[in-house]
Amino acid sequence: MKAMTLTSYGPDAAFELTDLDRPQVTPGHVVLRVHATSINTVDTMIKNMGSDLPLSPALPAVLGMDFAGVIEELGEGVTGFAVGDEVYGCAGGLADLQGALADYMLADAQLIAHKPKSLSMRDAAAMPLVGITAYEGLQRAGVAAGQKVLVQGGAGGVGHLAVQIAKHLGAEVSATGTGDAQMDVIAGYGATPIDFMKEKIADYVAKQTGGAGFDMIFDAVGGANMTNSFEVAALNAQVVSTVGLLEIDLSPAHFKGLSLHIVFMLLPMLHNVNRHVHGDILAKLADLVDSGAVTPLLDDQRFGFEEVGAAYARLGSGQAIGKVVVELQ
Repeated sequence: MKAMTLTSYGPDAAFELTDLDRPQVTPGHVVLRVHATSINTVDTMIKNMGSDLPLSPALPAVLGMDFAGVIEELGEGVTGFAVGDEVYGCAGGLADLQGALADYMLADAQLIAHKPKSLSMRDAAAMPLVGITAYEGLQRAGVAAGQKVLVQGGAGGVGHLAVQIAKHLGAEVSATGTGDAQMDVIAGYGATPIDFMKEKIADYVAKQTGGAGFDMIFDAVGGANMTNSFEVAALNAQVVSTVGLLEIDLSPAHFKGLSLHIVFMLLPMLHNVNRHVHGDILAKLADLVDSGAVTPLLDDQRFGFEEVGAAYARLGSGQAIGKVVVELQ
């Protein structure tokens, strides 16, 4: 099979078109033909940082976590799927798991689900990692109808889905971003857009919550932005972050009695623990998509199999609005 392979890591490392052996099916797994794969921030981190990240695969490496494709072989013990089924998932591209930048991929059947019927392969490939992250974060925070929810980074990969799912659950949703394009995306999902470059925290907290603060904050920006999430939170609020790699003073969280949830959705893949949860979430997301409650946002630039380097550069430029997807078929 053909694959786009890295033989070195670093910002200047280039993907090379190579010939590899097609994976052999194993018990509990499927072999699928990959039609499309999306690029996530963690993919670019692996490419640029390599062995500095403990989850990076050994070289030569085939990256690509998200995919949509068609099952070609079923391993022993696999149920609920058949050869020819269109599926999607997040099942490789890290540690010892081959990624999706190849004609074929071996995937644990617990990590996949039937793709949304209403989506193309390209659109479906944009969903898995960010969709699972958004769903898990909102679930862990117990978001419910009537709550005031703030999504930090509401036009981003995780954020735009968190906005839509929270709206579906009946929450009153606001979301931060900056610039007209991001404001339009957020407003288009029925949420209240907040330009963090123009509005002070105290002003939008007063305007949207009467000064009481938000019941739940989904911080898809992470890092140092966590201090802002603490500031906008109501007493006993739930704060979800997708990036907790920092040292921070927890005093504000203490005096508000906040609950902090760190979502690291790669854990089931890395440790082979509760992988079925991801398959279950993907099935629920497919139902939400097909019911019209959730729609993935894709960048308008399209990339083919041998344009992977340009696709990575597009995501790294910060200019993409929506997920960047590479189409293999």
